[in-house]
Amino acid sequence: MPDELGSLARTLAVPYYDDALPAHDEFHANRVRDVALRLAADVDQHVETGVLAAAAWLHDIGRPRERTDDIDDHAVWATREASELLAAEGVPEADIEAIQHCIRTHSIRASSPNAETIEAKLLFDADKLDATGAVGVTRLACIIGERSGRSDERHAVIDDFTANRAVTADQDDVSVLRKWADERLKALHTEPAQELGASRSEYMDEFLARFHDEIGAEGTQ
Repeated sequence: MPDELGSLARTLAVPYYDDALPAHDEFHANRVRDVALRLAADVDQHVETGVLAAAAWLHDIGRPRERTDDIDDHAVWATREASELLAAEGVPEADIEAIQHCIRTHSIRASSPNAETIEAKLLFDADKLDATGAVGVTRLACIIGERSGRSDERHAVIDDFTANRAVTADQDDVSVLRKWADERLKALHTEPAQELGASRSEYMDEFLARFHDEIGAEGTQ
């Protein structure tokens, strides 16, 4: 049943990602699923892996609608939509409720409820880890472009304010990637996620150090 539930959720979820931008597409959902199951194998608690895999596939199905302002909160919308999809397929109510809790609590927004179950905590952690490390640098850069496109204003510039450069002081620079990643790393629930996050954090430090070395006339790389 666990593998079947995850596979069913994938089939139901993938069409919703047709209009998704790279930061929140089906490949993001797949990475979150893979990391969540990897973390599940390292925690000292029983994990309903079918619930976890299904929630990972379904957690961001509302992102394309949120991006176009058709809905206000993708987690709230996806919680309802997933319930209807799974119920129509005859998924047991207990599994549906568990998946709903995972989806509803996966966001880092202040309005998001706290994750209470181990499955919800693992989904939250896997989702946040996808904003760290090498993948995280790429994803967060995509999010900057996405937000800039929505507002028709630059959300951030690719530069380094630690250098003596004539950049508008009210613009975020590449260091916003570090800030966003740190916010997510500090919010991780489980020990395996914290350990993986520490490794990914080291890479981001190396990336930003290399970035600073490359820019400007005095760059060393």
